[in-house]
Amino acid sequence: MTTLQLHSGDDGVALIEINLTDRPMNVLTPELIADLAQAVEQVASSPDIRGAILTSGKPGGFVAGADIKGLLALFDTGPIAPAQGAAVGEAFGRLARRIETCGKPFAAALEGLALGGGLELALACHHRVLVDLPKAVVGLPEVGLGLLPAGGGTQRLPRLIGIEKALGLLLTGRHVRPAEALKLGIVHALAAPGEVVDAARGWLLAQPSAVQPWDAKGFRVPGGVGPTAPHASRSFTAGTTLLAGQTQRNLPAPLAILSCVYEGTQLPLDVGLRLERKYFGRLLADPVARNLMRTMFVNKGRLDKLANRPAGVPLSKVRKLGVLGAGMMGAGVAHVAAGVGIEVVLLDSTLAQAERGKAHAARQLDKAIERKKSTREQADAVLARILPTQDYADLAGCDFVVEAVYESREVKTDVTRRAAAVLPTTVVFGSNTSTLPITGLAQAFDRPADFIGVHFFSPVERMPLIELIRGEQTSDATLARALDLVAQLKKTPIVVNDSRGFFTSRVFGTFVKEGIAMLQEGVLPALIENAARQAGMPVGPLAVVDEVSLDITLKVYAQWQADGVQPPYEPALSIDATRRMVEQLGRKGKAAGAGFYEYPEGGRKFLWPELATHWPPAAQQPAVDELKRRFLTIQALEGARCVEEGVVLDPADADVGSIFGIGYPAWTGGVLSYIESVGLQAFVAQSVQLAERHGERYRPSPWLIARGGRATVSSAPGRGGLNALQISQAKAHPPSSKLHL
Repeated sequence: MTTLQLHSGDDGVALIEINLTDRPMNVLTPELIADLAQAVEQVASSPDIRGAILTSGKPGGFVAGADIKGLLALFDTGPIAPAQGAAVGEAFGRLARRIETCGKPFAAALEGLALGGGLELALACHHRVLVDLPKAVVGLPEVGLGLLPAGGGTQRLPRLIGIEKALGLLLTGRHVRPAEALKLGIVHALAAPGEVVDAARGWLLAQPSAVQPWDAKGFRVPGGVGPTAPHASRSFTAGTTLLAGQTQRNLPAPLAILSCVYEGTQLPLDVGLRLERKYFGRLLADPVARNLMRTMFVNKGRLDKLANRPAGVPLSKVRKLGVLGAGMMGAGVAHVAAGVGIEVVLLDSTLAQAERGKAHAARQLDKAIERKKSTREQADAVLARILPTQDYADLAGCDFVVEAVYESREVKTDVTRRAAAVLPTTVVFGSNTSTLPITGLAQAFDRPADFIGVHFFSPVERMPLIELIRGEQTSDATLARALDLVAQLKKTPIVVNDSRGFFTSRVFGTFVKEGIAMLQEGVLPALIENAARQAGMPVGPLAVVDEVSLDITLKVYAQWQADGVQPPYEPALSIDATRRMVEQLGRKGKAAGAGFYEYPEGGRKFLWPELATHWPPAAQQPAVDELKRRFLTIQALEGARCVEEGVVLDPADADVGSIFGIGYPAWTGGVLSYIESVGLQAFVAQSVQLAERHGERYRPSPWLIARGGRATVSSAPGRGGLNALQISQAKAHPPSSKLHL
């Protein structure tokens, strides 16, 4: 047995120590399941063994769950059938049931976290002891991957703690800390570090029963089951409505979990377990699960580990960060950096403005104290690391500078030159911009190889993504140091090549412009906004442009015109309506108190009723599904153009960036995975049809059309999107080998 060791002591207690030596954490591989089954039979058949303890040979963790990469490998030859998916969990299901019915008591000694299949393995044991440390969490997070627990989690947990409490964990995937796990009854006891196995051994030596509660005669699920249970209206009737509203029915897993618990808890356990595997098979066969596993788990994990960091560059750490501009963005950067221990120089044109930036951090820290996520001492330590100033000389000694001033080439050029005069020659200079090309901005810095785009997203404290943009002269060393800073800030990086609007702003711009185009076509404003949200976007396009400000949008257009650059979309679709709103109607957006929405003082915003006067609704309105398709398609097309032009080199950057940066629906897996889910040939045909009805912006390029004839699915870990979208020409700094989407 290569994945575990079994030791039998003189006291008759066997210790089964799980340790996958080739993995940083234990996960449920087929090899581990087979080895555990063999160990359980050895315990069950040996007269000298009175019981067994399951534990881990890895400090800090028991079993972290299923082998997600192994699940994704099932898609390597194409889509899988529900029956094939259901069969995936059969071996583990048999193992768990054998543990609890073999006639010998089993205890789980959880020296660290137990998640997903790890907790399900522990639930099959008759007794559970958890180490009393904050990081030793337990939970069933499968819903976040588009799946449900397939090792008995939807059946054992409700039988253990009651349906209502169990649904609160199953439907959210929430991690539970030791004290709460004990209170809920998920574990039987807590123990200090180093004493968990001894506590489990003490329970076994007391000659306990080897029968699970649900196998005992007369067992009833706590709180009741079925439609007559006191909680039924809350858990199932209202719960179904609530889930439909929260997921817009784009995520099948939550409703499948609800159905599985409702049906399965009214049946004998073994029947409920078969039902669970059936539901799991349906979910695993659904593209949504594949998309979520690949993008949200595998690809995001790769990027968090700096998969695209240039090799051969020593690791670096920023000790002193300069932030130029103390507005909302700069203040947010300063707060986040100070929060991870970096000394920050927060500079603005006046000391009062710099102080206001620091005050933003103080307000955020006060809120954290109110939520009991920080203490006064910790907050004061963070604030002490932020130096507000108007004196550029204070930037001396900075390792890294982030410029976060107004989105104007002239303003950015001025502050860059003034900062460069006092900065050491070893500093990396990062410009936070959402649209202005980095190569042009780098001309204001005397060392363009040390200049890079560092695009934060607002609010910085909550948005997990940073988009790094390589200019034409940005060096590998500069990119590596920027990636190291992102890791310090505990953010997720994507790396793209220089282009006006880069990746995220280009893609997101098509969403906003499409919403305004629909308004001009006569689509009802409420229908536009609701269709976008039903597609899975966090907010509608009209609300977004109000937040950004319509007059700023006009200034971006003006910058394009001043630079003599033709936008890659049909500008008349949105510029006419935007200009009318600002110049004729005086409605500049939320900050001005009036935009596409009204913002009554003390009340909730609502769509401006007069929109119908200026853009009369068409007599016949389009179907919601058509509008949803348009929103998703127009952004995916722009994502494909970024691949075609070499702006995006790693498909994971496109998928992860679109979800975490601009709110593209997670269920799609990102803009490129959405194309794969539709099917490249079908996507091209769908785009052509939309182009015929709504304009040339939907017309797929010859490059994309050519690839529509040779699309193949790829689910290899670290890849997203389509094999057919091969990146053959990168603008600059191509990777060592070609990547496929």
